[in-house]
Amino acid sequence: MSRSESPIPKSPDYSLLELASVREGDSVGTTLANSVAYAQRGEKLGFKRFWLAEHHNMEGISSSATAVLVGHIAGRTETIRVGSGGVMLPNHPPLVIAEQFGTLESLYPGRIDLGLGRAPGTDPVTARALRRDGLGAEQFPEDVARLQTLLGPLQPGQPVKAIPGAGTDVPIWLLGSSLYSAQLAAMRGLPYAFAGHFAPRLYREALKVYRDNFQPSEHLQTPYAMLAIPAIPADSVEEAEYLATTSYQRILSLFRGQPLWMKPPVASMDGLWNAGEKASVQDFLSLQVLGDADALRQQIKTLLASVDVEELMFTVDIYDPEKRRHALDILTATRD
Repeated sequence: MSRSESPIPKSPDYSLLELASVREGDSVGTTLANSVAYAQRGEKLGFKRFWLAEHHNMEGISSSATAVLVGHIAGRTETIRVGSGGVMLPNHPPLVIAEQFGTLESLYPGRIDLGLGRAPGTDPVTARALRRDGLGAEQFPEDVARLQTLLGPLQPGQPVKAIPGAGTDVPIWLLGSSLYSAQLAAMRGLPYAFAGHFAPRLYREALKVYRDNFQPSEHLQTPYAMLAIPAIPADSVEEAEYLATTSYQRILSLFRGQPLWMKPPVASMDGLWNAGEKASVQDFLSLQVLGDADALRQQIKTLLASVDVEELMFTVDIYDPEKRRHALDILTATRD
């Protein structure tokens, strides 16, 4: 949260997480054009942020050059905050990230977020190809501190400067799916986002650890937490259940080590997965909200009764681009 943003809201804001998922048979160019249209619809409807996630060596995911896409989306929108959800910091020298996001903040002032993760966002072989000097997640706290210094005001005698970057104070978020980043975000006084869209198991514990241990900082005086969850909004519960099979097929492919192309929905998943795989997919999506506006409203209300967050960030895995954009209208209706 930037210094200019309002204090904790009474009810969560809504935001969007994008992987730029490629439909089977589509080009990356078509996919990214659909991402732009999706972001523009979200902006029109009042969604607060549009974040892009860094993944590598995954057929079907086209958001690997995260900073490039952040700039592309920011350039095609006007008011929505655009950022990384996140940059996987072990893959990059902090100076490079500071220069990239300092440039983005200079181009689109007051609209850029820098969400940071400590995982590589890929498989071990690709991680070794990306990682500089063999450094990994163990460097994460030091790298976060370096980024804060590089994006902060220039200090007398500072030997390494991010130009652009210095003095931009791009808001830094810590992202996580365990207790580690929750503890670090609390200790550093930074906003925190939990990845409930793919690792729901520890969401209550992580968010509680963050709030209970939060230390005010110059960046943030009170805790500011976000929870990412999957959503399948549709005009009816039956249609949502049908559309959700696209997501089921993709997660099944992930578990099987297959390409992650988005596939059309199917009438039934019977015969496509076995009982064990079905249970694993359902566990992966245990925070999913699904249905029409009334059903979603009740599911979100139930979720919020168990956890205290300032924002919900939705991943919407729907095959048809127009239905995916329409899903945002339905999500917006749940706030009425």
